[in-house]
Amino acid sequence: MKNIFEQQLNEPVDVFVKEKQKYWLHIILFLATFFTTTVAGYEWVRGFSNKTEFSELIYGLPYSLSILFVLGSHEFGHYFAAKIHKVKATLPFFIPFPSILGFLNFGTLGAVIKIKSPIPSKKALFDIGVAGPIAGFIASVILIIYGFTHLPGKEYLLWIHPDYDLPTYGKNGLALVFGDSLLFSFLREVFTSSKDFVPPMSEIYHYPYLCVGWFGFFVTAMNLIPVGQLDGGHVIYALFGEKKQYAISSVAMIFLIVFGVLGILITYLSLPLNIGWSGWLFWAVILFFVIKVKHPPIYDDALLDRKRRIIGYLTIAIFVVCFIPAPFLIF
Repeated sequence: MKNIFEQQLNEPVDVFVKEKQKYWLHIILFLATFFTTTVAGYEWVRGFSNKTEFSELIYGLPYSLSILFVLGSHEFGHYFAAKIHKVKATLPFFIPFPSILGFLNFGTLGAVIKIKSPIPSKKALFDIGVAGPIAGFIASVILIIYGFTHLPGKEYLLWIHPDYDLPTYGKNGLALVFGDSLLFSFLREVFTSSKDFVPPMSEIYHYPYLCVGWFGFFVTAMNLIPVGQLDGGHVIYALFGEKKQYAISSVAMIFLIVFGVLGILITYLSLPLNIGWSGWLFWAVILFFVIKVKHPPIYDDALLDRKRRIIGYLTIAIFVVCFIPAPFLIF
């Protein structure tokens, strides 16, 4: 969620009219993201092709509907929490991202809402900040459980890779491996059995519900990094106050930089490590210059009640079990 603290200067009627006139933009972005994620879903399942028939895009629907479900749950969690606290907020802006030159991607850069009035209290800040990640997290868990309890047989993977059982499979190409998180691994152990064909992490992206659930965990963890105006920054600020938030945020930035540098070293020096990703360094730069490390002040010294503190600690636990030090490995 992107928060922009700006005072609305126009009259309420004018605000309503302006927002009403912009509904078309939300609709267009949503439809565009539906299309780009459907194409991406097809490519994750069948591979990139310049000769894809329009009718074949149906194979991408489980992926696109699932990812819109996760992103929508996250952003509408923020939106409805803002409405409860009478904070003005826009509907979600979904961000499409088309495939370029055969590069497989998730078909979207996520979604954001825009906060259009000041957040009045730490309670409101906490509720708005925590509602999105929790909603998106629950949606992701639902998809992963469904994916693991409805695994197709090995013939599904052979339909995609007819040479999967051959000793030469993958010998002459690069393999994209999704990193494992604590919770994803736990759910795999709980909801699969020895009778199931459980795909390795190098093939997870061919399974729409597992792929999107994994993506949901990844996005949840990225949003819960306790830096600046990320959701995690809101939660930590509301829980511990300004000084502790800045200290925790600074430590988090150091970890991101370390993981990012390790990722670069692993890539160029072929180090036998699986704990880094160069993308974390890029994300650290974005956070430092755009999101900022320090959370802007909320002029409210009231402490959170016990229920919110418990939810806050559980949200920190969600971050820990969803975070992946090396989300993408290429061999």
